[in-house]
Amino acid sequence: MKIAVTSQNFKRVTGHAGKSRRFIIYDLGTACDTPKVVWLDLPMDMTFHEFSGGPHPLDDVDVILTASAGPGLVDKLARRGVQLVTCGESEPRKAVRDFLMGEVKQSNPHAHLEQERHAYA
Repeated sequence: MKIAVTSQNFKRVTGHAGKSRRFIIYDLGTACDTPKVVWLDLPMDMTFHEFSGGPHPLDDVDVILTASAGPGLVDKLARRGVQLVTCGESEPRKAVRDFLMGEVKQSNPHAHLEQERHAYA
C-alpha cells in the first residue's frame, strides 16, 4: 500500500490538495518495519488543479491524506482509483498511522487557514 501526504514544507500535513505540489509518499509494501519514504516535488502543471489528463505521478498511490480538499477533487481521484482522506493531524507519520488504525482525526476547516499560513515556515 502506498499513502501520499500533502506537505508543502515536507514537515506538516497541509491542505488545498488540488494545488499541492509536494507530497511525502510512504510505501508500506516493503518487508521491513520501516516504510520506504519518498519526497515528491511536482511541477506546477502537474498539480491536480492544473493537470489536464493522462498518466500522473500519483496514480500508483492508494490513498492521499490531506488537511483539506474539495469534493470535486475527491471524485476526480476516486475515478483514478485513489482515495482522498482529509484529516486533522498535522504530523505526517502520525496521520498515516492513524489512517491505518482507522482513527483518522477529524479536520477543522477553520484551523487550516492558520495552518496554511505557517506551511512554508
